[in-house]
Amino acid sequence: MKFYGRNQEINRLLELDVQAKKTSVFTLLIGRRRIGKTTLLKQTFTNKRMLYFFVSQKSEQLLCQELQQTIEAVLGIHLYGQISKFADLLRELMIYSIKDHITFIIDEFQRLHDINSSIMSEIQNVWDSNKDKSHIHLIACGSVYTMMMKIFRDKKEPLFGRATAEIRLQPFTTQLLKNILSDYNTNYSPEDLLTLYTLSGGVAKYVELLMDANATNMNAMIDFVCQDGSVFLNEGTELLIGEFGKRYQVYFSIMQLIANSMTTQSQIDSVVGFNTGRYIATLEDEYNLIQKVRPMLAKPNSQGIKFALYDNFLTFWFRFIESNRSIVEMGKTDLLKEIIYNGYDQFSGIMLERYFRQQYSEMERVTEVSHWWDTRSENEIDLIAVERLDKRVIVGEVKRNAKKINLKKLEEKFAQLRPHFRGYEIKYTGLSLENM
Repeated sequence: MKFYGRNQEINRLLELDVQAKKTSVFTLLIGRRRIGKTTLLKQTFTNKRMLYFFVSQKSEQLLCQELQQTIEAVLGIHLYGQISKFADLLRELMIYSIKDHITFIIDEFQRLHDINSSIMSEIQNVWDSNKDKSHIHLIACGSVYTMMMKIFRDKKEPLFGRATAEIRLQPFTTQLLKNILSDYNTNYSPEDLLTLYTLSGGVAKYVELLMDANATNMNAMIDFVCQDGSVFLNEGTELLIGEFGKRYQVYFSIMQLIANSMTTQSQIDSVVGFNTGRYIATLEDEYNLIQKVRPMLAKPNSQGIKFALYDNFLTFWFRFIESNRSIVEMGKTDLLKEIIYNGYDQFSGIMLERYFRQQYSEMERVTEVSHWWDTRSENEIDLIAVERLDKRVIVGEVKRNAKKINLKKLEEKFAQLRPHFRGYEIKYTGLSLENM
């Protein structure tokens, strides 16, 4: 798949690179696994003076041996002796950059902490001692959110406050997803687009895998995800165990329940059998994997909080794949597909709501997007998009089938919220597959 989008991120990286020609710059690039961080960096700096280094699970001595060889090959300089400390190699690069600006990318930066916990203190010392006279653009790229936040945001950590800039790479927008699918399937249907959104969530690698396999319609996409050897089958495990380590079982249980529509703590506690409050808080605050969802206009400490998984793919994976792990392990892919198809209409209806909320949040004049439900969850509004500067509110009902949309009833539901938007123009709209 060709490179798509990311113009804003490319421009920002290039701006920082220009800045680094005057004084050293330390950039963080953070994003979940498969989001396209490495591809973005290589696309941005292809024709620039760039040194790229991937931190693999090796000893510090072996890493330094590999990095030293890379430095000598790319920069054409000879370093005397075998250097066995990572920070010493960084010092050599910073000294070199006094006369000749370079960009140094460290991919999977957080692994350095696991290899040697003292490396971060050593990097801090080298950075602080040389940054004012050097002209290096140091880019720390990481996919383990908790470790990257700990390294750079924890006041007790040596690299706290050292970053010059931070870029968080987000999934593709809904418009870009449409553009990509159109390039590969000019006659795609709304159902095809919804399936791509549901399975990939706009994560670059997932989109690439599907498009390169010519899985460009609903059936082909689901077939590809479920086939023997598909990376999608174990992707959730590989993605999350890197975050959770040995504590993953409770977290997996909570996320699986949320994906299966048990979205309140009381519901989760009743199944797990104990108070999961601290685990839920950790998933939200430390791992950034779930989010609190409140009805629009609800106060921060109000009742009626629900939880949702941020990530589309993980929502799908927990709902259909991890929940049917025994079937997956037995290789019964046809049975797995049957289970997915049986539950797909209901599940994709929820994802359709998420799609339109994301689509409206991407609109230029929209300042807030949410949904609403009453205290008993008897009445719900799928989408409320607010344009505060223009004093407009768009109130939407989302259904897969447009014939099931009832705008009169939608207006009745919104009546109790209407006093909060005095002076606003209110637009009621129905949103279905055909509006994607």
